[in-house]
Amino acid sequence: MIAQVRGMVLARDASALVVDLHGLGLRLSCTPRALAAARVGSEATLPTTLVVREDSWQLFGFLDTAERDAFTLLLSVSGIGPRIALAALSTLDPDRLATAIANNDFALLTRIPGIGRKGAERMCVELRDRLQGSASMAPDWQASVREALIGLGWSAPQAESAVETVAEQGGTPEVADALRAALQLLGRR
Repeated sequence: MIAQVRGMVLARDASALVVDLHGLGLRLSCTPRALAAARVGSEATLPTTLVVREDSWQLFGFLDTAERDAFTLLLSVSGIGPRIALAALSTLDPDRLATAIANNDFALLTRIPGIGRKGAERMCVELRDRLQGSASMAPDWQASVREALIGLGWSAPQAESAVETVAEQGGTPEVADALRAALQLLGRR
């Protein structure tokens, strides 16, 4: 309904921004990355999501569309509301979240406040297929490297293990660099 807000930042606290939209002050609950980028007195453009409940309307602001898309996907999981979805994005960036879900990394997902083992399992089951169709969240370099390793003769478990190790090093590497690192790991074994 409200996809983006652009205006002067009037106020900022630990969890929200107030943005002036032509004389109307909108309060946006924001991710830590969006809060860190916003400065009081300067203009900000924030992708947003409006969550309408029976008893409230709440506007959420994000640093970029990847965060907004991740938030929207998390809301589709049964048992996850806006508070937990925001906590997930406070704990993990969208790429790490997608990687954790794709790899069934329950240990990483249970670091999110409000998510236990069953909640992490539910996230993985309900979102795994949707992440494959969501280019903004899915780290596609991992699939490319995994397929290349299997094509070079490594077994699927060996390829998966090497890709996970490279992914743990953080960031989103180029496919060639990630493949080179995975081959070096497999060569040592």
